[in-house]
Amino acid sequence: MIIYPALDLRGGKVVRLRRGDPQQQTVYSHDPIEVAQRWIEAGATWLHVVNLDGAFSEANDNEAILEALALTDVQVQFGGGLRTLEDVQRAFDKGARRVVLGTLAVEHPQHVAAMVARWGAEAIAVALDAREGRVVTHGWQQETDVSAIELGKWLAVEGLRHELYTDVSRDGELIGVNVEATSRLARETGLQVIASGGVTTLGEIVALRDAGNIAGVVIGTALYEGLIDLAEAIRLAQAED
Repeated sequence: MIIYPALDLRGGKVVRLRRGDPQQQTVYSHDPIEVAQRWIEAGATWLHVVNLDGAFSEANDNEAILEALALTDVQVQFGGGLRTLEDVQRAFDKGARRVVLGTLAVEHPQHVAAMVARWGAEAIAVALDAREGRVVTHGWQQETDVSAIELGKWLAVEGLRHELYTDVSRDGELIGVNVEATSRLARETGLQVIASGGVTTLGEIVALRDAGNIAGVVIGTALYEGLIDLAEAIRLAQAED
């Protein structure tokens, strides 16, 4: 199981939002590269980078940060505001190893198969961000009538392999990741599911690992608040039992 430290970018700063609410923001650093180096030194091989400005359609310089991150010794999974094929191509040009599609995949799911065919299944992931099982879009601001499992099954048929699942009611709340819903999504869709949202303790890392069908986990607020030691989380995620 891969650990993905989260690097949420807004206005060039590293921030965390409660439940995706742009009005409930905490700034953790003005130097994203220094933060990335800290996680790399702790053993991270991937970073989960979110361009919140893109998700909220705000002006930003976060693509320059992506370029700088791509020069470090880590692979970047990048999402936020990727709503057109041109946006996706630009993210790859800037150095992303994998892109995470959100609103685009929900509103135009037929594009996912074309992207998988063009860039390969390892390069494309879809974020199934959900509230009470229903997918939300546009930076978690708009709710849909589509269930995460239904959409996941459809996308799997279209060739998708990687999926990021976030229970948005838990994100940034430090109340625990939804292990059961994440494992169920992986089981029923057959996708490589990455858990996200609310991870608080090392015990949850073990629970996710022991579920047996979860490919990775994104850790955000718990790292920045010092509740989880990244090196230990990586060790536990890779342990046999």
